[in-house]
Amino acid sequence: MVNFCAVILAAGEGRRLRPLTSLVPKALCPVGNVPLLDHALARVAGLPVAVNASYLAGQVVTHVGDRAHLSVEPDGPLGTSGGIVRLREWIDGRGVLVGNADAYLSDPSRAPGKDIEALLDGWSGETVRLLAQPLQPGEEGGFSGHRFAGFSLLPWRRVRDLVASPAGLVSDVWRPAEADGELELIRYEGTYIDTGTPADYLRANLHAAAGRNLIAASAEVTGDCTASVVGPSATVAGRVTRCVVWPGAEVTAGESLTDAIRAGRSLTVAG
Repeated sequence: MVNFCAVILAAGEGRRLRPLTSLVPKALCPVGNVPLLDHALARVAGLPVAVNASYLAGQVVTHVGDRAHLSVEPDGPLGTSGGIVRLREWIDGRGVLVGNADAYLSDPSRAPGKDIEALLDGWSGETVRLLAQPLQPGEEGGFSGHRFAGFSLLPWRRVRDLVASPAGLVSDVWRPAEADGELELIRYEGTYIDTGTPADYLRANLHAAAGRNLIAASAEVTGDCTASVVGPSATVAGRVTRCVVWPGAEVTAGESLTDAIRAGRSLTVAG
């Protein structure tokens, strides 16, 4: 029987999401009023879990608290491979389920975590597995016509031999496994969105809202909301359409936002 642990990668700077990530690390950006990191942690509930942090690490450390083992990279993100290497002693011979904190996954036909069960089910402990979806028209690359969907499963023997460098799992683990005939793709039937850009981040939030308003109980809305996500303690006195209003943010009377993210009192990022 294979022993498992999980690692959620949350060290990245989120450069493509700037200026939003000048305020919080990408892993703590909310989708559907829940930080992305918490979505990822919910999917691996029941497994021993570690979270790595680097950019704005203090925020991640405070947010995680005692819910996971923490690995802080003080000199900047080490890349996905380097992050795993720093946790090698903690992984300690186990198979490791690796998830990207910025991955949004939603499958209404399954409870959260059931897709992870499919990734783990029947695993030999020797192959590399990727949660995957077919490439979209016009997409290139991928693996056997599929793209990565946020989570991978690595055997200890692949982790044991990783080098501590700012490299990536694609080049260091996934491609070598593919070349060795040891890469298995586990098809994910739900919605997967890489939230790395403002447009995709907004798309993930609107998917979570499912065409309705998703308004936190502590938000104050006196204006007009249409198909928007409004966070805790946010105030909306103006008009928002297909928007995300971050926790504590404000949309004042007379303002009208469409397809945008509002953070704080005046930061608006087009989606």
